[in-house]
Amino acid sequence: MLAGMVSALIPCQVHRIEAAEAYPGSYDVTVARNVREQREDARPAIRNPLPAIDEFDTVILASGIWNVRAPMIMTTFAESYDFTGKTVFPVTTHAMSGLGTTARDYGESCPGATVAEGLAVKGEEVREAGADIRSWLRSAGLLPAG
Repeated sequence: MLAGMVSALIPCQVHRIEAAEAYPGSYDVTVARNVREQREDARPAIRNPLPAIDEFDTVILASGIWNVRAPMIMTTFAESYDFTGKTVFPVTTHAMSGLGTTARDYGESCPGATVAEGLAVKGEEVREAGADIRSWLRSAGLLPAG
């Protein structure tokens, strides 16, 4: 939902990163899988990888925060491409972790990129976050003032 709100405000291509082995619908089972993937420093396979990101100078990496960090599939994605010279903006939904460790994690998995100030929105507040999203996009230089 948050990625859709961003894409409604700025011209951008949206690509949904999906695991080859889909995450379960059950919250508890998903949490257990996430804990296991983080503990094992796993790199879950991506079902629908992009062929390349060469055409982009700016990449917004949007995800939820699971256990203080982005899901491990986001690391799989980040490590799969050359981000040299690109600007990466972390965007997250969360319960209480804010951006968690995304800036650090993307700094490590996107060598050569500039990791810029991100946006964190509480999951239950996404629908009402339009003003915050517009403000962040303006401060990031992605949306003209006005």
